Amino acid sequence: MKERKRGRAEKREEVELEISDVGFGGDGVGRVEGRVWFVPFTLPGEKVVARVVTAKKDFVRAELVRVVAAAAERVEPRCEYFGKCGGCSYQHASYDFQLELKKRQVLSLLRRVARVGDGEVTVRDVVPCVPEFGYRNRITVHIQDGVTGFHRPGGKGLVDIKACAIASEEVNRKLAEFRAKRPYDGHRTLRAYAGPSGFRQTNDFMAEKLAETVCGFFDGGGELLVDAYCGGGFFSRRLREKFRRVVGVDWSVAAIAAARENAAENEEYLEADAADGLREVLGAEGGPGGLSVLLDPPAEGLAPEVAEMLAARTCSPLVYVSCNPSTFARDAAKLSARHRLTEIALFDMFAQTAEIELAALFVPRESGA
Repeated sequence: MKERKRGRAEKREEVELEISDVGFGGDGVGRVEGRVWFVPFTLPGEKVVARVVTAKKDFVRAELVRVVAAAAERVEPRCEYFGKCGGCSYQHASYDFQLELKKRQVLSLLRRVARVGDGEVTVRDVVPCVPEFGYRNRITVHIQDGVTGFHRPGGKGLVDIKACAIASEEVNRKLAEFRAKRPYDGHRTLRAYAGPSGFRQTNDFMAEKLAETVCGFFDGGGELLVDAYCGGGFFSRRLREKFRRVVGVDWSVAAIAAARENAAENEEYLEADAADGLREVLGAEGGPGGLSVLLDPPAEGLAPEVAEMLAARTCSPLVYVSCNPSTFARDAAKLSARHRLTEIALFDMFAQTAEIELAALFVPRESGA
């Protein structure tokens, strides 16, 4: 390797370093002369050679050149496209270690972002995905210049895919049929099921595990449940027997139409932005008593107005479902004025990827607590 100037990192330069951790998002983390290096497809304890892709003042993003000393948790990836396709991040790690990493990442975000001390919150072990491969009931492929597949890491170009290791057999059968038709440029979603295209979780097994936990958090039921970001009513219809009244809110016309189908007498669905819907339900005077709230926002988390509205009044309980622990931790800090985070359940909704799904239980904070 060429000699390098202290404190500098040149594009395409290769450096040997040790990986100390894996951050949220899946990249291994190491340090060279005080600067943080992010290297994908690496594991803690490994010694690797990495090549600089982007060098900033405080960090470097690099690509893995080779593993000099492998961790005991490293395994042979099952998929021939792993590392070329931007979908999976962890096929090089044993499955048990993937689950350990994901829990560790959530605990780190709680400490750093939500300012939650060790032992203050019960964080359950990650519920494993069954099966670890072949679980997706749909995929979206992209077609460009005769290539049919997925985006490469970083979104630059496509990698041609004949079969996806985390997609179900039926989805892969449809992919083979689709490729044989020599499709035009664009994109296409391939599904293992018939019927409406939206409002169904991608992993049926894990979706039911998540629903069981969320319903358990509302064990006592109550007067009114507001299901913000309700989508097609996935949680609402499972909870309607526990509450005297259930109100779902979503901005999507199609989602609300789906939710209204077969709704019970105590279910109501509002086509509105989450903030506007909450304001309408709660009313100018603070709304009715006995309020419970369920939040399942997109990856961006709660809109500031929604967080402020909920932080200003007491919900018993407040349950937050998130596909992005980073924005969840940010919102948890905002909600802590009136609510105490007591428990978090973790779900490996998308095994082999860096994604983590969670359901969190907040209860009213006692006066002065």
